[in-house]
Amino acid sequence: MFSSTIGQSKKNQPTASEPTFGKGVIKIAAGTVLGVGLLGSAAIAGGLVGLAISFRNLPDVRSLKTYVPAQTSYVYDVKGRDLLSLHDEAHRKIVSLDQISPDLKRAVMAIEDSSFYSHQGINPNSIGRAVLANFKSGGISEGASTLTMQLVKNIFLSKKRVVTRKAAEAVLAIRVEQVFDKDQILSMYLNNIYWGNNNYGIQTASETYFKKPASKLNLAESAMLAGMIQAPEDYNPFHQYKAAKERQEVVLDRMQYLGWITPAEAEAAKKTKIILGEPTAWRGSKLPYVTDTVIKEIKDRFGDETLRKGGLRIQTTVDYDIQKKGEAVVQNAYKRLRGGLKGKNLQLALVSVDPRTHFIKTIVGGVDYEKSQLNRALQSRRQPGSSFKPFVYYTAFASGKYTPDSVVQDGPIRIRDGSIFYSPKNYGGSYSGAMSIRSAVISSQNIPAVVIGNKVGISKVIEASRRMGIKSPLQAVASLPLGSVDVTPIDMATAYATLASNGWYSEPTIILRITDSQGNVLLDNTPKPQLVLDPWAAASTSSVLTSVVNGGTGKAAYLGRPTAGKTGTTDNERNVWFVGYVPQLATAVWLGNDNNAPLGKGITGGHYAAPIWRSFMSQAVKDLPVEYFPAASKFPRPKPGK
Repeated sequence: MFSSTIGQSKKNQPTASEPTFGKGVIKIAAGTVLGVGLLGSAAIAGGLVGLAISFRNLPDVRSLKTYVPAQTSYVYDVKGRDLLSLHDEAHRKIVSLDQISPDLKRAVMAIEDSSFYSHQGINPNSIGRAVLANFKSGGISEGASTLTMQLVKNIFLSKKRVVTRKAAEAVLAIRVEQVFDKDQILSMYLNNIYWGNNNYGIQTASETYFKKPASKLNLAESAMLAGMIQAPEDYNPFHQYKAAKERQEVVLDRMQYLGWITPAEAEAAKKTKIILGEPTAWRGSKLPYVTDTVIKEIKDRFGDETLRKGGLRIQTTVDYDIQKKGEAVVQNAYKRLRGGLKGKNLQLALVSVDPRTHFIKTIVGGVDYEKSQLNRALQSRRQPGSSFKPFVYYTAFASGKYTPDSVVQDGPIRIRDGSIFYSPKNYGGSYSGAMSIRSAVISSQNIPAVVIGNKVGISKVIEASRRMGIKSPLQAVASLPLGSVDVTPIDMATAYATLASNGWYSEPTIILRITDSQGNVLLDNTPKPQLVLDPWAAASTSSVLTSVVNGGTGKAAYLGRPTAGKTGTTDNERNVWFVGYVPQLATAVWLGNDNNAPLGKGITGGHYAAPIWRSFMSQAVKDLPVEYFPAASKFPRPKPGK
């Protein structure tokens, strides 16, 4: 906010090497200012007083005390690395006056308003020159705007060049000078002015044109920026370098004429090599799936207006390096698999959640963001197949009636489902007879899951799934235990993360912290975990899922450390999954065609998704210490009927 510069006058007094601009001018009543201090002419004074009376309905300049212009919002990774800037037309970053190079301040005043620190809003000498020039041309050919007049024009008035507007500028400028000191006005001006390439304010202009903050600008760079103010596009050094250089020399000559720099300093600045930066206003995101997720979450919380005009500093939960590894794994898998799978719309999604915080750590919504911006990790609902079974078995364990060693029959069954009968089949069509729940999960048999799910109650399974983090709609159908409903990859990663934490859940987020441009904390997503699952049942589920990876359908995901997970393959091989975890990270991988066409006979999660999962996870956790899942024996087993 501009009000942050209030009270800095003493701090910003010119040094011995700077010109003295006449601070401390006594503020007096508007009529006296117009009649004596400024114009020295009764006729002109009377005319402006009359105009002042005519402009009683002009804006109240005191509103500038709380005025906050549109600023750019910035998105960073968890380590503070820049990912994206977000803004509407105005790409702006507010800085205080003492964060701006003295050379820049002198250069701007030299070419735009050399009497800034001595006048009180308008400059009678400039007015006289402009009136004469305009009289000779028969129209508006020359302006007489002070920095204060330019400021009120930019904030309060239209850009149309008419006499009434210029008079309004004069009246408002005088009012501003009576309310604010010179440092405050100069700060507001330098943070508002347009510098081309969608840069508003000196900080983003400096970063764009010279890759440095405004505080580091040298005399040569300052003169070039000051010269751009008159016509930012005509003197844009990216496109009109010769014109920009010529204009820079005009500014330096003016500074020398005023005695603000020596001839030697002017000559040295003219010879200084200018190293240009690059446009920053509309750069694309470095991690588009991440920043799209951030934007969605902020819009849901604060709305679009706050996001694009609020000057937010958004720190995400994602590590840039790990995210890039996830993207590379997905792209490499796509290149390897696309020729061997059916369908021409193959896509993959990968999303990781930290079980300790439920922070989203990686999110890859497709194989090529440039070709498709759909974030399948968040927006595509697909049947999870057998990867849904852990929610069924957790529910059974939590009921107190079952353990991993409980025996269930694997054989033909017929279950009433509303007005129809449902007869599920195992993948491959065979049956194994009596088997333990652990064995049924290891081999991913379907019948035991349906039997157990319907015995403990489908509504209970849905309730447990909700507590773990499944937000997609779930229908209470007999086939639910086989993943016949549609869920998103983020749903699955979140729910498995709750199992990995042995039942502790926090609301998943990709935002760690948000502050405003002044450093005030707007959002602090410090985790607030709640125990939502029975610890014994959660530990038993992890034990069973560890067996899946150690020697079952998920053995292609084995990491050489305690690893739990489950494969998923839907009817006709339309969707294949692997969702798994170590204690510090849970990840879901999905493959399928965008048009839901079959991938091909024999395509399973164990053979296709699990290796992709392992490829990513082996990189993501290689620097993390090996940790073990808690043993179920450490917790009391729930009593039946609870």
